[in-house]
Amino acid sequence: MTKLKVTRVGNSLGVVLPKEMLRRLRIDKGDTLFALETSEGVELTPYDPVFEQQMDIAERVMREDRDVLRRLAK
Repeated sequence: MTKLKVTRVGNSLGVVLPKEMLRRLRIDKGDTLFALETSEGVELTPYDPVFEQQMDIAERVMREDRDVLRRLAK
């Protein structure tokens, strides 16, 4: 567990993430983080769960309709 201090950032409030946490999350300046509310609290992740779900659906469609997609590509 990492303790983070809330600080003023302009007219807003924010937290500063330690370098080690940024490295583990594989994020850098300008990247987007998503805050997910879970039953255990808030989870920060660089992965968009909605996009992930859309990609899973797209992969399933591509597998199931491979022949149709191949014909459309011609």
